[in-house]
Amino acid sequence: MEPANLFTVLRRYWRLLAGCTAAALLLGFLLTPAGDAVDDGKWQCKVAITPVAGAADTVRADQVLSYAQGSSVTTAAAQKLHIMDVAGLSARRTVAAASTQMLQFTTTGPTQQSAAELAQALSDATITGYSQESKRSADESIKRLQAQAKEQQEQVDQLQRDFSSARPADQPKLKPQLDSAIASLTKTLGAIGDLRNYSQTDAIQQWGSIDCKETGGNFLSAPSRGLRMSIAVVLGLGLGVVAALMLSRMDSRLRTRNGAEEAFNLPVIGEIPLLSRRNRRLREPLVVARPSDPAAEAFRSLRSTLLLTGPDVLAQQIGDGATDPAARAARRRANPAPVILVMSGRSGDGRTSTVANLAAALAETGRQVLVLDCDFRHPQTHVHFGVGEGPGMAELLSGEQLTDPGDLIRRTNVEGVSLIPGGNTATAYPAALVLRAGEVLRRAQRHADVVLVDSSPLLHANDAYELVRHADAVLVTVMAGNVKPEEADRVAELLARTGVPVAGVALLGTDGPTGLRRKPGSARASAAAARSAGASAPLPSVPRPAAAEPQEHKPSWARRPAPEGPQEAENESTLQLRLGEDL
Repeated sequence: MEPANLFTVLRRYWRLLAGCTAAALLLGFLLTPAGDAVDDGKWQCKVAITPVAGAADTVRADQVLSYAQGSSVTTAAAQKLHIMDVAGLSARRTVAAASTQMLQFTTTGPTQQSAAELAQALSDATITGYSQESKRSADESIKRLQAQAKEQQEQVDQLQRDFSSARPADQPKLKPQLDSAIASLTKTLGAIGDLRNYSQTDAIQQWGSIDCKETGGNFLSAPSRGLRMSIAVVLGLGLGVVAALMLSRMDSRLRTRNGAEEAFNLPVIGEIPLLSRRNRRLREPLVVARPSDPAAEAFRSLRSTLLLTGPDVLAQQIGDGATDPAARAARRRANPAPVILVMSGRSGDGRTSTVANLAAALAETGRQVLVLDCDFRHPQTHVHFGVGEGPGMAELLSGEQLTDPGDLIRRTNVEGVSLIPGGNTATAYPAALVLRAGEVLRRAQRHADVVLVDSSPLLHANDAYELVRHADAVLVTVMAGNVKPEEADRVAELLARTGVPVAGVALLGTDGPTGLRRKPGSARASAAAARSAGASAPLPSVPRPAAAEPQEHKPSWARRPAPEGPQEAENESTLQLRLGEDL
């Protein structure tokens, strides 16, 4: 997909992107702990502690483990690292007996340095603290043994005195007692010496270096909530982009000129850019309110195409005498105003706004335009022209008001444009109203140079289909992204059965010119030019219904005379070339 098309898709689904991002932010906020939590799964460090050489017999592993699990070791490590949260530090370390003569500390942290520093601090605190405890215990034992040795020394001295003063016959009896006392004293003095040596050295030591490894973190345990939210935004946007691309692939609604032409089998004679929200709220046609807006120029281009390829009476110039009522009435009697029916397949296709802006654009050429609001389901034309509600087409077609349309014509805020609003359609039966449409339209042709008719959606009501046979031309409007290909095909089939010439399709709501320019001479370009030139015959593949009435009244496009001279043929070729360039 080209970058321009990608940006178009993303702009089309901007609400989806915003929704996915907001959902990711909310989910990340709810699933992650508050504050700057520690990532317990990012770095892990291990350190082992064993007794020093020669102290294995005096060091008990259960005593060392009990001491290492105590709060004094954690407090000492926190003081060394200048950490105030001792409880949080305790949650980051575990200690267990790896064997009968080895302990192992496991620490976690957001970085390798923090985890390694904590492991080293715990190791030093354990070695230093246990060694100090062992020294104090040894000193107490030495004091106790020294007192015992003193007593034993006094006993040995007394036995030696007794042995010296005894008779030779009694000395053999005292000799065993003296030897036993000397042996006990020697043993006590040896124990004191061993304890003194033990108290002067560390009882335990660190075994090897600290083992560190990265276990991988995730955004749920990132070191700060700001970072977690940033990661959530990236993930949400990525999910939104993927979802937008998938929806764009699955969306078959018509959005481009090529797609509309293929679906309707009709040329797109106008592409109207998407109107801003401010322009959509205007109470008058955009052509009048914002004459320099790109959309207003697009409506003028649509008008020019209709003037070039429409009925003869529509294409003729309005020259001198256009403001003379008598001359104007004579011209209208000789050439009745063409009736252009603006219709759409579905509601929301910009049909009424197209009628209003097209009427204003035609009025700029000096033509008197009469707009008839025949949308009896939801009449809104009077809103676009700033005209209040009142009697209109509903009363006129039902016979409740005057039979002359001229008595119900109302002036609008656009010079050269008059309007007969929809009237009171609340109690009207639309199917019965359109039965008199032919007579009313013939009368209305005497009051203007062009008659524009707004109708109901063709696929939602039968009103438009009844009005088609009374029109000289049909303009189909479609809003980009509102119609599916099968709906467009159904509209084309219904129009083909009527035999009324279709000017083409006005594609509204585009992001700019869509589709590729067709080269002159291609099969599709020739077919589009032929349709634009006024080919009024129905599609060959769709036969006319047998019950249809004979076409006695032929539209003005069908009555267009064939070119007789080379000059006219040359003009026709030039026109087809221009149409091919526009398409």
